[in-house]
Amino acid sequence: MDNYNLLQENIRKRIEVTDDEMSYFIFLLQQKKYTRKQIILREGEISHSFTFIVSGCIKSYLIDKKGEEHILTIAPSDWWITDINSFVSGTPGNLFMEAIEPTTTLLLSREKQELLLAKLPKFEKYFRILTEKAFAVSQQRIIDYMSLTALERLEKFAASYPSAIHSLTQQQIASYIGVTPSFFSRMIKGKNIF
Repeated sequence: MDNYNLLQENIRKRIEVTDDEMSYFIFLLQQKKYTRKQIILREGEISHSFTFIVSGCIKSYLIDKKGEEHILTIAPSDWWITDINSFVSGTPGNLFMEAIEPTTTLLLSREKQELLLAKLPKFEKYFRILTEKAFAVSQQRIIDYMSLTALERLEKFAASYPSAIHSLTQQQIASYIGVTPSFFSRMIKGKNIF
């Protein structure tokens, strides 16, 4: 599959665009590949790009004062990811972003996004829909953390990320659902989740 086909499908599910409008959008993108465990963004750096995952998987996370990693986002193929606060404000961010496996992406810089929106305002709707979806997912994750058991959060994670679950280590999944690796190991013992 052409690296742009998945993105075109993603866009056309949300807004109507002509072939010329799509070509202009694609013209603004930069393709980039990352190796497994390659750091894409570090805490304190400015996130200059909104990243669409063509293939592979990226995680965003923070590291606490104890040096422990806390995963905020798992982005498999057909997802967008960035440190949104840093991207929007142009200030240093708090997150790390790392490729979990070999990953092919399409990058849209903040400057190119501004060009796109100035020329084709209909893409405002596309990015609004993405933002609303991301906010809803984030809010639901907080609700799940407060209302579901760890096993229920794991089962929901497995259902939500079927393509990514086998790319992640148990430690990464434990971090995402908010439990320690040792608790995670005890929790899945004898369960047929993977």
